[in-house]
Amino acid sequence: MAKEMPERPWHLVHGVHAETLAARYLESHGLVLVARNVRFKVGELDLVCLDQHALVIVEVRQRRNDDFGGAACSITLWKQRKLIRAAQCFLQQAPEWSHLPVRFDVIAMTGLPHQEPEIAWIKSAFTL
Repeated sequence: MAKEMPERPWHLVHGVHAETLAARYLESHGLVLVARNVRFKVGELDLVCLDQHALVIVEVRQRRNDDFGGAACSITLWKQRKLIRAAQCFLQQAPEWSHLPVRFDVIAMTGLPHQEPEIAWIKSAFTL
């Protein structure tokens, strides 16, 4: 007998969808996707892209609405530090990219799942 899988939480189901939309959006703006959902003990990188001569670490955030500051405001200093540590791990494991400058961008999406989301691309949202 097949085992029933529990339903995945809203944020996980729609998080994957948001990352796919973000990747397409960035590719339509000339970025090249290098890696996706790279996990380390210290954290996860949603998207890693190449923008001409820079390696871009992209954090994707989605919120249903702008309550509590919206998607962009949800990236706290603690989260930024986790992303920086994860990026350092990525560069250790992929030294072919270590000669490039690193930029941290945010793709913030607002909207319900059945709507086309509003997308805000925040380049250089924070630095090392």
